[in-house]
Amino acid sequence: MSLTPQVKAILANYEADNPGTKANLVRLMNTGVLAGTGKLVILPVDQGFEHGPARSFAANPPAYDPHYHFSLAIEAGLNAFAAPLGMLEAGASTFAGQIPLILKCNSSNSLATEKNQAVTGTVADALRLGCSAIGFTIYPGSEYCFDQMNELRELAQEAKAAGLAVIVWSYPRGPMLDKAGETAIDICAYAAHMAAECGAHIIKVKPPTDALSLPAAKAVYLEQKIDISTMEARVRHVVQSTFAGRRIVIFSGGEHATTDALLDTIRGIHDGGGFGSIIGRNTFQRPREEALALLASITGIFKG
Repeated sequence: MSLTPQVKAILANYEADNPGTKANLVRLMNTGVLAGTGKLVILPVDQGFEHGPARSFAANPPAYDPHYHFSLAIEAGLNAFAAPLGMLEAGASTFAGQIPLILKCNSSNSLATEKNQAVTGTVADALRLGCSAIGFTIYPGSEYCFDQMNELRELAQEAKAAGLAVIVWSYPRGPMLDKAGETAIDICAYAAHMAAECGAHIIKVKPPTDALSLPAAKAVYLEQKIDISTMEARVRHVVQSTFAGRRIVIFSGGEHATTDALLDTIRGIHDGGGFGSIIGRNTFQRPREEALALLASITGIFKG
């Protein structure tokens, strides 16, 4: 497939990257039903590691099988499938070349008491499995955020040298933030900006609310009359916060939501200039046909 004007415009924003990394960014953007649009919908399945198998898969037992997720992403025409090392290893050969893969290189778990993640995958693993990108989570605001940023710097440097794209999950949390603060618009925009400053090609954040968490930031938002009244406006501000939209920003699906509520959020992301969605539990916890119908609705919104 030749490059569309949308894809060419996005690639032009990545001025420091080698042809290998740009080729993998093209592969991500030229796969599936959204190919050539500059939009991305990705299936992430790291929830088993993060929350436990029953909490993640019991609602739809076929989802215990890693092959289920590969085939769901392929059948739905998604841009990529992201997962930790073990899940990718369980299907990498069977599904080789059928969909771009993203190796999630660090993970947490619900038994831990610290807001931290362990490095569980390497650039060598990503290359061995035929991945187009690595994924990495940082927790801005946690006691371990600087260690995570140091780990990200090392992995990102190696990944870029090897021609891989770098995707950063930027999830604020820590002693200064309550639950509402983790998705407040000022915090979400700040987290997205930090991920861009850390060298991410693609940034994943949660859909922001209209809450304002930090007093110093709140004063600026009010003084400058920054519009945060709708999801569309908040998404536009988050995208603006990543170098005036020079980095790809995609938004998570969040915890389980009704179909109508989820699609309303997706419309807000699309209308605000977001580059897409990375949505896991809200799809794979549903029966397959229902999940496929939902993903068709989501990709249809991003196709416009």
